Amino acid sequence: MSRPRKCRKVCCMPSVSRFGPLGGCITDTAPVQMTVDEYETIRLIDLEGMNQEACAAHMNVARTTVQGIYLEARRKIAQALVEGKTLLIDGGDYHLCDGTGPGCHKGGCHKEYAQTAHM
Repeated sequence: MSRPRKCRKVCCMPSVSRFGPLGGCITDTAPVQMTVDEYETIRLIDLEGMNQEACAAHMNVARTTVQGIYLEARRKIAQALVEGKTLLIDGGDYHLCDGTGPGCHKGGCHKEYAQTAHM
């Protein structure tokens, strides 16, 4: 029996969850589906500049888990770009951070929490 999947901590949902080509090269094939936790690894590593170890600690998972998630996310981005497909961000095994836990206020939690707290 396999070990149950651990939910990944995600600081904020993507503000835009659908991306695609603008020209006349849009393919009629199924879109590329990226999960929210895959999006979070791209955000933390490529945008926030974290290494995989820091990203793993932030998301409350093992570094090897982050490595696998990150590689799959990059493969999906490449597929969407090269094949001219739409990229959709949705689903996955994650829980949304409320911005108040230990290690928060780094990598987007505080910013997202502040925005929702004022609404």
